[in-house]
Amino acid sequence: MQGNPLKEDAVVAVVVTRHRRDLLADSLKIIAAQTRQVDHLIVVDNGPDQSAGDVVDAYPLASTYLPSHRNLGGAGGFALGMLHALAMGAEWIWLADDDGRPADENVLAVLLEEARARGLAEVSPVVANIDDPDKLAFPLRRGLTWKRSSAELGTDFLPGIASLMNGALFRASTLEVTGVPDLRLFFRGDEVELHRRLVRSGLPFGTSLKTVYLHPNGSDEFKPMLGGRFHAQDPENDIKRYYTYRNRGFLLSQPGMRKIGALEVLRFGLYFVGVKRDPKAFLRWLRLVRQGRKEQFYRYR
Repeated sequence: MQGNPLKEDAVVAVVVTRHRRDLLADSLKIIAAQTRQVDHLIVVDNGPDQSAGDVVDAYPLASTYLPSHRNLGGAGGFALGMLHALAMGAEWIWLADDDGRPADENVLAVLLEEARARGLAEVSPVVANIDDPDKLAFPLRRGLTWKRSSAELGTDFLPGIASLMNGALFRASTLEVTGVPDLRLFFRGDEVELHRRLVRSGLPFGTSLKTVYLHPNGSDEFKPMLGGRFHAQDPENDIKRYYTYRNRGFLLSQPGMRKIGALEVLRFGLYFVGVKRDPKAFLRWLRLVRQGRKEQFYRYR
């Protein structure tokens, strides 16, 4: 637990976990090995019925274990951890999930250097496929094209683009402007909503192409259409579909994202009806999107 006050310019790492003790242990080993050590680690455990407390206790540096006996999801878990870090006096907050990890021991040092040199409010590493680091863990759309490999991004810096829960580094003052993730979203889309707030704040942020965070492949959910010119997100199970589509409805009703709402209906209509031949799935998509727009954030049943 936290004892003495944090030093000036302190970095606090925040990790959210649930029932993935082995993956968490792998992630914490790399965090502990950073050449620029974190000043404190906070682990929020959404599943203390399978406690990760002993995994955190084995972490060799200062740490705090926060068990939550209500599953707050990724959104609530990160919100709790980030607020705790702010209350401790952190100047920088470094986010990580339990199933990903920094690619090497220099990731935090590079991110800090980039943030200071460029005057950034937030900076992220490239998020690469943990099984094939030359490929991106999530496809990145630039205009009408989708980038799927690190080589397609360039070699320096992408302004205004960031993955916010996978190795992202925030200044504490940034969170005073943007706030923390929205608990209501639970998971799926919470990072997109925070990215929306970051864009609207006008603060400078982006992705450094000089360093990498590894994460399991998430590209398989994005199904190509029309020769790959368009994609539709179609998760593999009903729980993920529920939160993905419901939260997307909320997102598309928010300032800064409303213009693409009509295009979403056309795109998913084409996918479900024209490609997947499943009009019932399209009707369910419409119902969930409307539910999100009405801010009816009921948990999946």
